[in-house]
Amino acid sequence: MSGVFITFEGGDGSGKTTQIVRLAAALRAAGCDPLILREPGGTIVGEGVREIVLDPRHEGVDPVAETLLFAASRAQLSATVIAPALASGRVVICDRYADSTVAYQGYGRGLDLEMVRGVNAWATRGLVPDCTILLDVDPTEGIVAATPAEADRLEREEITFHTRLRAGYLEMAAAEPERWTIIPRDRADVVWAAVVAALAPVFARAGIRLDA
Repeated sequence: MSGVFITFEGGDGSGKTTQIVRLAAALRAAGCDPLILREPGGTIVGEGVREIVLDPRHEGVDPVAETLLFAASRAQLSATVIAPALASGRVVICDRYADSTVAYQGYGRGLDLEMVRGVNAWATRGLVPDCTILLDVDPTEGIVAATPAEADRLEREEITFHTRLRAGYLEMAAAEPERWTIIPRDRADVVWAAVVAALAPVFARAGIRLDA
């Protein structure tokens, strides 16, 4: 029995958390017990990495070191949490996954994209989501929405950084339209309807009916 692996991607302030909470509630109403995760995080190792990479005090992290820290968190999460959950037939929803590293460290930091993808493939053992929802937002709007007083280290990057990663996300989505769905920023209920429409076929194949 194989589960369903859904990831949400997007720039800071894109509304991922709101949609994930709503999706989890809808799945529970449909009789499922979804596993909700975040990256980096989801394990003791991952939460430790999260504290390092997002803390504004750690301004001088080398981009390669940053990439490897994310990969370490992802390797632990993939091997010990995501893969076993999928093998048991659960629905797994993750707030960010490997595509975030391609966007942030590849496009955003300017690291070699193939190198970043190779590190991701190694860390995840080749585990790829069944569907990825990209919540697209203009960086100038997203950063404003992302609680500026409590902004983490990545949220505090210059707007040019966030513009590059948005372009990267759109490029990745265009290259894999069978996996990605792009949903522009809008009212939460409009975005939710688009999320349901995008995921309905994926869940239908698993015998799950998702009601809007």
